[in-house]
Formats: sequence, structure tokens, C-alpha cells
Amino acid sequence: MGKNLSIVTISLLFLLASTSAVQVFDVKSYGGQPNADITQALTKAWTAACAVAGSKVVISAGTYKLGGVTFLGPCKGAIEFNLQGTLEAPSDDASFKGKDFWVSFERIDSLTVSGSGIFDGKGQTAWQKNNCDKESGCKNLPINIRFDFITNSIVRDIQSKDSKFFHINLLGCKSLQIQHVTITAPGNSPNTDGIHVGRSSGITITDANIGTGDDCISIGDGSQNVTINQVTCGPGHGISVGSLGKYPNEQPVSGIRVIGGTLSGTTNGVRIKTWPSSPPGTASDMHFENVIMNNVANPILIDQGYCPNGQCSNKSPSKVKISNVSFKNIRGTSSTKEVVQLICSKSVPCQQVVVADVDLAFKGAGGSATSTCVNVMPTLSGKQNPPACTIKT
Repeated sequence: MGKNLSIVTISLLFLLASTSAVQVFDVKSYGGQPNADITQALTKAWTAACAVAGSKVVISAGTYKLGGVTFLGPCKGAIEFNLQGTLEAPSDDASFKGKDFWVSFERIDSLTVSGSGIFDGKGQTAWQKNNCDKESGCKNLPINIRFDFITNSIVRDIQSKDSKFFHINLLGCKSLQIQHVTITAPGNSPNTDGIHVGRSSGITITDANIGTGDDCISIGDGSQNVTINQVTCGPGHGISVGSLGKYPNEQPVSGIRVIGGTLSGTTNGVRIKTWPSSPPGTASDMHFENVIMNNVANPILIDQGYCPNGQCSNKSPSKVKISNVSFKNIRGTSSTKEVVQLICSKSVPCQQVVVADVDLAFKGAGGSATSTCVNVMPTLSGKQNPPACTIKT
């Protein structure tokens, strides 16, 4: 009886395993072949996979051409997009017909994007057309990968290369993990932010390796509970909250954690940036700790007069209120004598700012390292190298 029961139990387990097995949808089964355009084939594979519960879209090794495409949910169940090969975007941004993305995942729950494959944005030609350093209302070029309204999902191991604009953009996402992604673009490629988080919550970015021509990671308005763990950044503009306050009706930012990680040769370290003459807003509960700086300019920075390329006609103080901020155990070397700059708004001075255990050496010409505090009185503890607030206004 016991032996028969065991056989029945084992048989039932095998039956359940077979009925719940993930169904694989290989793009090659839909006509997709290396060295050819697979836009239609991949769209068909996604549509079929999305219609079943528990599925996996596979793009095997090889190089494939891919036009602008949206992978739309909701799907019937959990779905995985597995990229082992290289996807190449059209070089000419005109082929996107005004769309601001190349690949978009939209309104999907329980999505996994995986594989060691590459999203190659072919951005070299588009960068030459980027005039955002001169025109505040410049046209946005296509983002490599958009994640819009994605929930309970994981993005892991993929690579994004040479995007025309931002590499990875999150909007309206909840409970999304980004693990061990690699993002690369030349240090002089404009507006190629590595990962931009906007109006999303419960986001974790872990073990990413990012080198671009703009912020390695940027946190936009409406972002809540974002944790950035052990990110390697450089080249690029550092890890930034903001810029905030450029547009009306921006949503509050809170619960930002940058823990560990190394920045090398970046033009900024960890920073918070808001525009002058901004509408009212808030940014609070933001903490940066255990970060190593290797020859980084402006390693610690609050900049409430952020105005790149002279784009501000009205320079009245920012009205974005910054509070409950800490910089702890930040160490390494600075390429600028301005090591710590806490430049807060005269209109709404920063509150509850903590600076603890800072050890940042500057060995360049021009005198000793400086620490500037404007419209803020930080709480200090532990080592302060350079001495805190040597310049006060």
C-alpha cells in the first residue's frame, strides 16, 4: 500500500511538472534568423508567448536587426524575455518616426528580462544630432529600453550599448529588481544616462556596471523607495537624485539609498540637483553611504542652482525642499579641490543633513581641498577630511 502510494505520488508530481512547464517560444520558429531583421518574427513570438501562462521568448546567439518594437501586456502569466544574441537598432533615428524608444516593455506583471545578450542602440550618428546642450526644448532621441508600468519583475545580466539617449528608463514601475546589468557608451556621448528611474517605487539596482556620457543612475520625480547597491560607475556624471524642479506638478522623491559601490573618473560623485526658480517640491529621506571615489570631481554635492549650459533665464531660488539627507563613510580621492559642496536654496534651506566619516584626498594644484556649506547647517561626526564647512555663507 505504502509502495503503491509512493508510485502514485511520484506520478502525480511528474504530471504537475509537465503541465506547469514553461513553454518556450524561439524567435527562429517564427522566421527570425541571424543577420536579418527580426522585428515581425519577434513580435509574433511575444504575442504567442503572452497568451499562455508561463512562457519564455528566446533569442539565441547571433546578431539580429530589430526595429522599434513594443512588448505589450498584460500577459496571461509570468513571462521571460531571454536574449543570448545581439540586437542592433537602426542607426538613423528618423526610422523611429518620432517615437522616443527602441524597445519598450509595457504593462506587464511578473516579467523577467534575462540573458547575457546585448541591446546595441547604434547611437553614434544620433549623438551628432543631439543639441540638448544648446536647446532646452530639444527633441528626445530613442531610449534603448523602456519599462513602463512593470510590476513584480526582474531584469538581470543583460547589456545595453551605445544608446541614442537614455539606456534604461523606468516609468510607473513597482517592485522591480535590476541585477548585474552592464551599460556602456563613450564618456562624451550626450544624454546617455545609464538607468533613469521616474515615478516608480520599490526599485532595487544591484551590482550594475555602468559607464556612459551622463549620469550612471538618475532618480527623477515621484521615485519612492529606490535602493542602489554596489554599483560601479565611470565614466559618467555620477549617481544623481534629479534634476528636480524643472517642470510643474512634479511628485515628491523619498526613500533613496545608495549603498556601497565605486565611482571612477566621473564628473560628479553622489549628488542631489534641483533647478532654480522651480515650482514647490520635496525630496527627503536620501542616504549615501560606504561609497569609494577614485579621482572623482565634486564627490559630494547638493546643487540647488543646477542650470546646465546657461539654460535658466530666471535664477530665483529653488523651491524644492531638501531634508533628511546623509553622506556617510565616503572615501577616496577627488580630482577637484571642491570636495564637499552643500549648496542649498535660500528660499527653502536644507534641513537634517548629516555628514559623517568623510575622507577624500585632493592632491592637485590650487591649494587645499574645500568643503562649502550654503544655507545649511549639517550635523557632523567622525572624520572630516577636508574639514567640514570651511566655506560658509
